Amino acid sequence: MNKKVLLLHGWGGSDFPHWQSWLAGELAKDYGTVSFPQLSNKDFPDLNIWKQELKQHLDDFNPDIVVCHSLANILWFHLCHEEDIKQIQKLYLVASPSLNCKIEELKSFFPLKIPTNLHAKEVLLVASTNDPYMSIEEAESLQNEMQVRMHVLNDAGHINADSGYGEWNWILEELNN
Repeated sequence: MNKKVLLLHGWGGSDFPHWQSWLAGELAKDYGTVSFPQLSNKDFPDLNIWKQELKQHLDDFNPDIVVCHSLANILWFHLCHEEDIKQIQKLYLVASPSLNCKIEELKSFFPLKIPTNLHAKEVLLVASTNDPYMSIEEAESLQNEMQVRMHVLNDAGHINADSGYGEWNWILEELNN
């Protein structure tokens, strides 16, 4: 793959054995250009700091594809509201949390409105039928409101290492399409 891929982790990070960590390694094995930055204070994130870090990273790395997991989806949504960011080719929104999230450590990220422009030519929302942070009904509503494609995984939890998503060949194949 000759595209530049930016992986953005959520709350708590996506350290090994998380699929984002695995994916970064798989992309790099084939001399792919991948960036997987650790955002500041991943366990007690601050929206304004994460936005500044993401803006800087977008300017420096200039990705073609962005793959968000969990809270990174919300971070991307905030940036879409505020910034004139460069359009990317593909955006993957994996395991987004509910837009009504009430977790104390994440309060700076909520509430928010769904952006009308996601700054991507193609968008794929990836959801699970039993994600503890967003019901499948909420995911379907989000998909409808954003008018994007959706890929649903059965009983995949929060699509993270705890729910068995370390090595995840589907996302690697998807990125190579």
